Amino acid sequence: MSELPATRVAIVGAGVMGAGIAQVFADAGLEVAVYDPDAAARGSAPARIATGLALLRRPAGPALSRLRVEADLAAAVEGAQLVVEAASERLDLKQRIFADLDDRTDAGVVLASNTSAFPITAIARDARRPERVIGTHFWNPPYLLPLVEVVQSAATTAATVAWTMRLLRDAGTEPVHVRTDLPGFVGNRLQHALKREAIALVAAGVCDAATVDLVTRHGFGARLGIVGPLEQSDLSGLELTLAIHEVLMPSLDRTATAHPYLVKKVHSGQTGAAVGQGFRRWAPGEADERRREVTRELVAAALRRREERSS
Repeated sequence: MSELPATRVAIVGAGVMGAGIAQVFADAGLEVAVYDPDAAARGSAPARIATGLALLRRPAGPALSRLRVEADLAAAVEGAQLVVEAASERLDLKQRIFADLDDRTDAGVVLASNTSAFPITAIARDARRPERVIGTHFWNPPYLLPLVEVVQSAATTAATVAWTMRLLRDAGTEPVHVRTDLPGFVGNRLQHALKREAIALVAAGVCDAATVDLVTRHGFGARLGIVGPLEQSDLSGLELTLAIHEVLMPSLDRTATAHPYLVKKVHSGQTGAAVGQGFRRWAPGEADERRREVTRELVAAALRRREERSS
């Protein structure tokens, strides 16, 4: 890989995550090529990126002038120092993409996957140079949530990790190094451990879904953006955490697969807001308004971070 910071990035996939990642890099001053086999995804990508920039009160012109949307993969990856795969979350598809990228790119190009769950070792199974394959797990939407989990497999070189971390930091994100290549990495393991217990509480009749969400948002969740769980334990004293764990741990849910309550919901067609019923009922239009509220809060937080960096 080049010792110099990247000047050109290619994104494989022009969906929600692919366009969002492209926005991050283009807004940071890099030349960005986006490939997608779907004409509709390609056609709508620039407008979606412009909308994301507008949310952050950023001019669209400069970033879009650095953006190319390609129908040909070879044209998209030509000259790129970093290629980020942001395709659908299917292991077989990702394996094919990385085997193809391995053949189409020079040995020094870093190949990254935006997978949120699959181990990087599995994704790189058919790559001839797995030492340059790495995970870069952006969170949705990438231009509002700064974290990127940089996941190292057993084959990934230290130089690849260091170069990727540096590039992501220069692009304005908050990269963290995940040293062990395990499913879900750090963020999704924490998030879904919480979801498992939340589902178990509702399934057992302890409370309803609305109560779980209120307890999370207005209790410990209100401070999670300010102080993390282990830092909070240190500040409170580990003896308190130990005392609580000695009482609590034996009773926490230990379901080893997807919880039967969740499986039943999905199999019965109660799949969430889109159909009006998931863990709770959704009135027509209610979910769209809630999404807008969440976006407004995320935008406000992103603007505060930008102001803090510039001050």
